Amino acid sequence: MSARPSSGASPRRPAGQEPDARLLTEAITRLQRALHSSMIRTDHPGEALPVAQVELLQALREHSPAHISDLTARRHLAPSTVSGLISRIVGAGLVTRDVDPVNRRASVVTLTAAGRERLAAWTRTHKDPMDTAFAALDDSERAVVAEALPVLVRLAEHLDEQAYGTDLG
Repeated sequence: MSARPSSGASPRRPAGQEPDARLLTEAITRLQRALHSSMIRTDHPGEALPVAQVELLQALREHSPAHISDLTARRHLAPSTVSGLISRIVGAGLVTRDVDPVNRRASVVTLTAAGRERLAAWTRTHKDPMDTAFAALDDSERAVVAEALPVLVRLAEHLDEQAYGTDLG
């Protein structure tokens, strides 16, 4: 009979079968740095958008219109930060901010057609380095990455829940 941890955690696996959290963290850090570098070196400076603005546009692409409080929760940012970012992208014509017809004290933000196109152009521009790197992998490596993607998304959700105590799925 094996002892199970009382903390609700899953039972210990034999050595070598647990994911290496340090290695995963290092890989994610390197991927972030490489992706950030590819964004800085873009050949399309007109498509340059700060990552924080891109993240808000992506959130609005999935959930538009949205209250600023919803965007604050989804991006784990301070309301004043989101408000400032929204003001900048409203000024660029990428979103609109209107009074919520149900609660006149609240604002709703909606992604505009220009915002959708700018986000699509940004995505096209920044997908090329990933496509090139992905193509350098062999078929079995690409299959492993494809199979791991849903699990990595769920891992990110667990980390969000730990850090912020919310389930934003």
